[in-house]
Amino acid sequence: MQRAFRRLFNWLLALCAMLAFAGLPGTAAADDFLAPEQAFQLRGELRDNGTLVLTWAIAPGYHLYRERLAFKGSSALEQPSLPPGIRKFDENFNKEMETYQRQLAVTLPLAGGSAAPFTLTVGYQGCADAGLCYPPQELAFKVDPGQPGTLATVPAVDGGAATSSAAAAETATAAGAGNPSATAAQAAAPPEDDSTLAQRTLQSGSLWRIGGAFLVFGLLLSFTPCVLPMVPILSSIIVGEGNVSRSRGLLLATAYCIGMGLVYTALGVGAGLAGEGLAGALQKPWVLLTFGALLVGLALSMFDVYQLQLPSGLQSRLSETGGKLRGGRFVGVFAMGALSALIVGPCVAGPLAGALLYISQTGNAWIGGWALFSMACGMSVPLLLTGLSAGSLLPRAGAWMNGVKKVFGLLLIAVAVWMVSPVFPVPVMMMLWGGLAILCAVFLHVGQALPPGSKPGAYAAKALGLLLLVGGLFELVGAASAGRDVLQPLAHLRGGTANAASLAAEDHGEPRFTRIRTVAALETVLAEAKQPVLLDFYADWCVACKEMERMTFSKAAVSAEMKKMRLIQVDVTANNGDDRALMKKFSLFGPPGIILFDASGKEIPQGRLIGFIPPEPFILQLQRAQRAGGTQLSQSGTP
Repeated sequence: MQRAFRRLFNWLLALCAMLAFAGLPGTAAADDFLAPEQAFQLRGELRDNGTLVLTWAIAPGYHLYRERLAFKGSSALEQPSLPPGIRKFDENFNKEMETYQRQLAVTLPLAGGSAAPFTLTVGYQGCADAGLCYPPQELAFKVDPGQPGTLATVPAVDGGAATSSAAAAETATAAGAGNPSATAAQAAAPPEDDSTLAQRTLQSGSLWRIGGAFLVFGLLLSFTPCVLPMVPILSSIIVGEGNVSRSRGLLLATAYCIGMGLVYTALGVGAGLAGEGLAGALQKPWVLLTFGALLVGLALSMFDVYQLQLPSGLQSRLSETGGKLRGGRFVGVFAMGALSALIVGPCVAGPLAGALLYISQTGNAWIGGWALFSMACGMSVPLLLTGLSAGSLLPRAGAWMNGVKKVFGLLLIAVAVWMVSPVFPVPVMMMLWGGLAILCAVFLHVGQALPPGSKPGAYAAKALGLLLLVGGLFELVGAASAGRDVLQPLAHLRGGTANAASLAAEDHGEPRFTRIRTVAALETVLAEAKQPVLLDFYADWCVACKEMERMTFSKAAVSAEMKKMRLIQVDVTANNGDDRALMKKFSLFGPPGIILFDASGKEIPQGRLIGFIPPEPFILQLQRAQRAGGTQLSQSGTP
């Protein structure tokens, strides 16, 4: 059993190391993006003092650009007052941008004496941290200086100037944020396609995935030196002075588990309810840095740099209170479970703080309570086993359990690095991630020689340690040379070669598109094409669109396949009424998106491609769509 837990520890350490090497900022799934009106909820209010207040509730993982805010509508509007944002390099606009996260409140004073009603038009643009960039949005409010209160929205003018929240839901853009892996190729099926049902099924199972993850999290916490040694003491309180059967012992252990679980559930619900307020405060750089430093400090306690525990006097009082409870009774055992959660709480404060921070980001009290209850159940597993088997199934305490604490220490450092990522520029983040990767390599004993007769697992750990060491050094080199991508630290050093290769590809027959602007023009092309058609949605502010041109369309094999089709492109940079109508027709979120049609002008089933797609998968997708449509691609070139 002890050997099995050692293997579990090594596996967790390797997992933590791989997370550090990959870089947490780029791990979000590309199919979990919100519609614009959900990601950026805008509310307007006119106060009694004649001041307009515009408030954005920004979903976690999304941000608004200060530079893209605009307000127009009346000469009575004075200079807006905006809070300071967070500055960082943005791949979508290829420059440093100031952004807002979680919440933004803008005040617009009205000039004294203004009384005429007017329409206030608010322009804004934002992106998701994981690689989704929305087109510019506009929302209009009706303002009457004589009637303070919540502002009513005005229906959008369908001339490209204003975009209501309903229309905005159709125009989100997969920009890729300069990271192809963050917007991996995916098939976007029509609304009635089975893939939509599959996505809903996955989303409906999120509570179980979260519960399972926190259950394992609690199980690992239960085997730390500050929790596992308490099992014999707590089990003696539960079983009382007399002998009990296994079934009664299990029931008593369950009562204890519920008592502990309710305490942690209350913490989770509290974190979920406070999530909105905490999220609003976390947009300030000094708060992010403070929390990051706190997590690093808690991580040091996991490395036994210092001991984190309750004052001895308070701990003794809690223990005495628990000792007065008569053992062997369900109510007493239930209360003892609640008290023990307070006793062991400070000892597991580091991992618990990371868990509460994660829950607060969701802003969901139900998820928070469910997650912490699952963690408490995991922490209670040794006690349940004790009640069922009198302790015979539990592993013996040993030095190996200290390794579990080190895993949590590394995870806390990773969370701290991720937390401060909005504050520091990319080169600094590359230094931090590189340092963490090297630290993981040190914990894998990369500098120590393996003894003769070592098992394959030891060699695998050694190889992983060497890989992390090299990867960490690459991050440091990238940081020293002004790199701009944590996941590709040396990409900027080969930029000149890549550009030359791209230009050479253009000279050798890169496919050419015919641009259209309206639904009617598209229908005309489909009716007259008499050959398969490829429709591409493009925008100038879409990073993934440019990556598709430079890294996929320019390849000879891809170009050869595409030239067998009629190539049509829609430029939705302006995001006007015609652009939105075309995207709405195909239920697209935005560019880059590719729709395939057969020779009769009908859309090919499973023929929608969203996001950046490398050359080889792109060719396979074309061939798969061809088979699904039952149509052979024409061998003639584009007319």
